[in-house]
Amino acid sequence: MKKIRIFLTQLFFCFFLISGHAQSQDFMRSTGKINVVFGVIFIIFSGIIIFLIVLDRKLSKLENRINH
Repeated sequence: MKKIRIFLTQLFFCFFLISGHAQSQDFMRSTGKINVVFGVIFIIFSGIIIFLIVLDRKLSKLENRINH
């Protein structure tokens, strides 16, 4: 669980760094599409993280069944 928190923290810092570099792209900001791009990226990464957490739990249960 601690690894997941560290990963999520790093992910959010990456989003903030990307948003700082995106200031040079005035077209995306002026039309408001940059928020949509960040939203889609966030949703995709959240889905991947949730999928990996669920998969890890299932694998742990299977390993426990095999060992016992």
